[in-house]
Amino acid sequence: MKSSICLRMMEVNQKGIIKTVGGHGEMGRRIRDMGLVPGVEVQVVGRAPLYDPVALRLRDFTLTLRNNEADYVFVEIDDETN
Repeated sequence: MKSSICLRMMEVNQKGIIKTVGGHGEMGRRIRDMGLVPGVEVQVVGRAPLYDPVALRLRDFTLTLRNNEADYVFVEIDDETN
């Protein structure tokens, strides 16, 4: 079964496919410019000690994203494999 959750809620080593990227204006554009666009597979590879920021692996690079930015990205995950 698949479900859609906010990127902030993903666990370390969990993978998913980006479904929607919210945010209006500069924030939304900045998130999309970093490569976080619908259809891209993303994996959470780590979190800072206080859970902010989160380290992501997508395409061929690692990206760190603050939680307030991660709140705009919704990911579809497979509940059975993650």
